[in-house]
Amino acid sequence: MEHHSRRHFLLTATAGAAATLAAPAVANADFRIPREWAPSDVEIAVGPQVGTINVNTNDTWLYLITAENQARRFKIAVGAAGRQFTGTATIQRRAEWPSWTPTANMIRIEPDVYGPYRTGLPGGHPRNPMGSRALYLYQGGRDTMYRIHGTPQPWTMGQAFSSGCVRLINDHMDELYDMVPLGSRVFVS
Repeated sequence: MEHHSRRHFLLTATAGAAATLAAPAVANADFRIPREWAPSDVEIAVGPQVGTINVNTNDTWLYLITAENQARRFKIAVGAAGRQFTGTATIQRRAEWPSWTPTANMIRIEPDVYGPYRTGLPGGHPRNPMGSRALYLYQGGRDTMYRIHGTPQPWTMGQAFSSGCVRLINDHMDELYDMVPLGSRVFVS
C-alpha cells in the first residue's frame, strides 16, 4: 500500500475553492492510498486496440490497453456532473509539470473560485491542480481543453470532483505518461 503524508499534498486554497479546485488542507494528517487503487494489470474483454486508453467515468477507472485482452488499470477522479468530457480524442500534446490557466467558462461559472487564477499558475505551484504530468486531448486537430493529468489530491480518486478532466494520483500519472506516446487514441464513456 502506498503511503503519502497529506502534508506532502497540501494545497492552501481558500475555503470557497475547496469543492472544485482543492480539497481542504488538514495538517499532519496521513492519507493512505488504498491497495485496490494501485495500478494493476487486468484482463479485459476483446475489443480495444493495443495502445489505446479507455476511460470508464462511471466506475472511475482508466485502462491502457497493453496487449490482446490485457490492460494496465489506474484509479481516477473525473469531472463533476455536467462537466465531464465524453467521446473519442487523440493525445496531441504531453507536458511534465504543466502550467494551468482556468478556461473562460470556468471563470464565468465560478468567478470566486477561478477568477483569482485567471492569469494561470506555473507547473509545480502548490495550487496548480494539474499535478506532475498531463496528456492533452484533441478532436479534429483542436484542443478540447480536457486533460488526463496528475493531481496532488489523491483523496479525490473515485469521485466526480474536477472541472472536467480525468485525474490520477501523481505517481500513477507519471507511470501512465511514460507509457503513452503522442497520437494515442482515448475513448471516454
